[in-house]
Amino acid sequence: SNYSVTYTPVTTGSITAKELTVSGVTASDKTYNGATDATLDTDSATLVGVVDGDTVTLDTSSAAGAFSDDNVGTDKTVSVSGLTIGGADSSNYSLTQPATTASITARAITVTAVTDSRPYDGTTDSSESPSITSGSLATGDTVTWTQSFDNKTVGTGKTLTPAGTVSDGNSGSNYSVTYTPVTTGSITAKELTVSGV
Repeated sequence: SNYSVTYTPVTTGSITAKELTVSGVTASDKTYNGATDATLDTDSATLVGVVDGDTVTLDTSSAAGAFSDDNVGTDKTVSVSGLTIGGADSSNYSLTQPATTASITARAITVTAVTDSRPYDGTTDSSESPSITSGSLATGDTVTWTQSFDNKTVGTGKTLTPAGTVSDGNSGSNYSVTYTPVTTGSITAKELTVSGV
């Protein structure tokens, strides 16, 4: 009571938005398809950090997921985007988009040799190219297929075995390739002529 106090306000204070995070978002494993898209499950998504009594809601309708790259691997990082907040008190908050993990498994294809018949030339080479008989390549990937006879000698019912490489930006590791031989090859006798008679 011995003082007369004057309180003087200033207008230089600031309250920054409280950062919220999201838990409960998961991503599904997928087979390699040459793209980074990820399928999300947001059914259990929950905001973390809301002050008691505040009304803040989470909108997952535009959520999207993306793998860190499109190559095969386990427990790969999946970044989540598109989550937003609403509600009466949402202006007091900012939202950090979450991340989760999932795996990309190899894409299975079967490559089968094709019939070839040619004259004997001392090699096991085949001029025909094998074909994919099960599965398919992801868009943008390319292949180089070859096949060869099991031996160079004349005969029928010879085995032709396929081989090759896939160009997928990952040394072919994005594919699980099954090579299927056929036994329909033939090498015919090479015709000789005689000169000097």
